Amino acid sequence: MILSIGRVCKKIKGKDAGKYCAVVNKIGKMVVIDGKGMKRSKSDIFHLEPMPVTIDITKNDNTEAIVKKLAEAGIN
Repeated sequence: MILSIGRVCKKIKGKDAGKYCAVVNKIGKMVVIDGKGMKRSKSDIFHLEPMPVTIDITKNDNTEAIVKKLAEAGIN
């Protein structure tokens, strides 16, 4: 699966392991992620497990909007 903006992922490594997030921006081999209970940060693509779900967001959306759209998609 492609890690494009809006792709929902599960963090599999690091301090936020086990949490769900959404890809906000792509920077080379890194992506910027954001989600409930985590700060917006860069992450290596190898630390993420892509889910078959995408949400409609832009890179300018704030954390509250992203968390709301994740909840609407059934991701907590």
